[in-house]
Amino acid sequence: MKKAAIPHPVKTVGVVGAGRMGTPIIGHLVRKEFTTRVFDLDATRAGAVKKLGARWAASPESLAAGCEAILVCVGFDREVRELLAKGGPLRKAKPGTIVAILSTIHPRTVQKLAKECEGAGLHVVDSTVCRGGEAADSGTLLSFVGGSAEVVARLTPVLRAYSSDVVHTGGVGTAQVAKAVNNLILWACLVADHEGLALAQHYGADIEALRRALLMSSCANGPLEKWGSQTMAWAEDDMAIVAEMAAEAGIALPQAGVNREICRALKPRRHKLEVYGR
Repeated sequence: MKKAAIPHPVKTVGVVGAGRMGTPIIGHLVRKEFTTRVFDLDATRAGAVKKLGARWAASPESLAAGCEAILVCVGFDREVRELLAKGGPLRKAKPGTIVAILSTIHPRTVQKLAKECEGAGLHVVDSTVCRGGEAADSGTLLSFVGGSAEVVARLTPVLRAYSSDVVHTGGVGTAQVAKAVNNLILWACLVADHEGLALAQHYGADIEALRRALLMSSCANGPLEKWGSQTMAWAEDDMAIVAEMAAEAGIALPQAGVNREICRALKPRRHKLEVYGR
């Protein structure tokens, strides 16, 4: 009986999207000696990409044709669907290519695209990232990845280029579920931190000393540790996905609903200590 061929390791990686998260990821891929090709609709980013040692692709089609794995780092569900739709640019990738969706979108979208792309021989998985921009800069992101064990194993060395932790969450779409849960809890913590420190400030406490003390207590949380460096730029979009998932599942998430409204109100602010009490 003839043994199945073992796919060779991924050596050429494409990145679609050279924004806040995509750019440092590109740098880490280059440093780990992956041949890295990049496309972004904003052509002014080409110079920064080339300085990192990556190659600028003239189009997403040309990027797709020459890569063994493609990381999709765009902002919205619609953009991901356009890239992978029938006739879309990433459908031009050669059979066997892994397309990993890092964007935070609905899990159903990933599952639908993965099914549609099977006929083209493409392996669509989701590989969401957590810990934010600072972790992207230092290469210490947490990557959730959803897909078959074989595809995930082949993709993992790529993810390790910019992630200190990689967790296989299950089948396609489950990494988006994991990210949605992360975001639900993240924004709940940030809202609670905001309210707690506002209360402390009103009663005259040294809120910076209190913040440091709380990090040693049972209420320690990531947003409190990074206080002052976070914005809520994506909070409302994140919570909209959570709300849609909950509605489809018939699950009531009353606290998440309240937090979504608070996130909407707080979105224009940066969370610096001086905003409390105003």
